[in-house]
Amino acid sequence: MSQTQSNNILITGASGMIGSALVEHLSKCGFTVYLLSRHATDVPFYFEADLRRVHLDPSIPLSAVINLAGPSIADKRWSEDRKREILDSRQQLTHALATALAESDNKPRSFLSASAIGYYGATGKSGANEESPLGSDFLAEVAQAWEEATAPAEAAGINTIHLRFGIVLSPDGGVLKKLLLPFKLGLGGPIGNGQQSMSWISITDVMLIIHKLIVDSPACGPVNLVAAQPISNLDFSAQLAQVLRRPDFMPLPGFLVKLLFGEMGEALLLGSSAVTSDKLAKLGIQLEYPTLRSALTALLNS
Repeated sequence: MSQTQSNNILITGASGMIGSALVEHLSKCGFTVYLLSRHATDVPFYFEADLRRVHLDPSIPLSAVINLAGPSIADKRWSEDRKREILDSRQQLTHALATALAESDNKPRSFLSASAIGYYGATGKSGANEESPLGSDFLAEVAQAWEEATAPAEAAGINTIHLRFGIVLSPDGGVLKKLLLPFKLGLGGPIGNGQQSMSWISITDVMLIIHKLIVDSPACGPVNLVAAQPISNLDFSAQLAQVLRRPDFMPLPGFLVKLLFGEMGEALLLGSSAVTSDKLAKLGIQLEYPTLRSALTALLNS
């Protein structure tokens, strides 16, 4: 990115695990980071939810916009109302933001919008990459709607990248944070039969990839943010226990997952997702933590 163009980055969803880490990372790297507000209207950038409209300050040129907004899909059971909230919240804000960017006289160079490897559905062990087709479950429906909502920006010629996140590992949130307490107490173990594949990435490498994409803008379309090798839940549990120096002999039976969490548990905890990224290799992006052991060691011993 040319620093003469703009050093300004707009981030939505900045209070989430990835967003808060990204604000800190980009600020340390010399970018001026702006946040999209959902409440205040006396700020340069805000979202009017009732009007489904995003306000952009025309006096502040943006080099990139990173859209990470959306409520967690894993914090409660999926009732029909909850599923509608998950879908609508992502679709409505993303479309309003893409429309505002398309209509702006100062269009950003890049629009990076969150999605997820749930786009491919449950892959089993057959695997998926950026060229693989859309799945057929609820998570695939969400990812498809989320990505299609960026259409106004793409049509206006803005380089649009769909960040299809795998399981992002961070001690500050997400799956890893939820697992730390039971594993530290010696109560951890595999989920179900442990054979389901997990496509993961360290949050450190998420920062590396997004930084590369906004600086060089070498990609467009979907990019899977995952490490090169998916791992079974059984191996994930064993390696986490080893790094924490704790046992992992307390499995969570599959029937109990279904009983406690319903459809959400079946999709997120028991579903198998073996996803890799051809795009990262083509872009020459090398992860700092390509193996699960190296990632867990760095995250938990820093």
